[in-house]
Amino acid sequence: MSAITDSIGDYLTRVRNAIMARHRVVEIPASNLKKRITQILFEQGYIFRYKFEDTANGQGLIRIALKYDPLTRESAITKLHRVSRPGLRQYKASSELPRVMNGLGIAIVSTSQGVMTDKEARSRNIGGEVLCYVY
Repeated sequence: MSAITDSIGDYLTRVRNAIMARHRVVEIPASNLKKRITQILFEQGYIFRYKFEDTANGQGLIRIALKYDPLTRESAITKLHRVSRPGLRQYKASSELPRVMNGLGIAIVSTSQGVMTDKEARSRNIGGEVLCYVY
C-alpha cells in the first residue's frame, strides 16, 4: 500500500464515499487532527456518533456512524470540500475567514490554539489554515 500524502483529503474522501454508498459506518485510520475534525463534525450535528479504537499497529481507528434523515434518507452532510491542500495551503486572518453557505455550513480551521470552526476562530479573533468546508 502506498503512503497517503494528504491525510485530511483521504479522510474527507472516505466519508464522502461512504455517504454516496449509503453506509451507516465508516472506518478511518486515526490521527490527532482527524480525531479533532471528527469531534467538530459531531458537535455541529453532521454525524450521529463516533468511537476512537486502538489497533495492533498502534495508529488507531476512528469509527464514524453517519447521520441520515429518517424520512428522506438524505445525509446530514451534503458537501465536504477540501480547501487547503498540501500543494496550496490556504491561510486566513480572523477577519478574512469565510462564511460557508452564509453561516449555514462550517469551515474547519487549524489555528495556533487547536482545530476549531470558523465561528469559534472569529470569536477568539485568531486566524489559521482553512482545512475544509462542511455543509
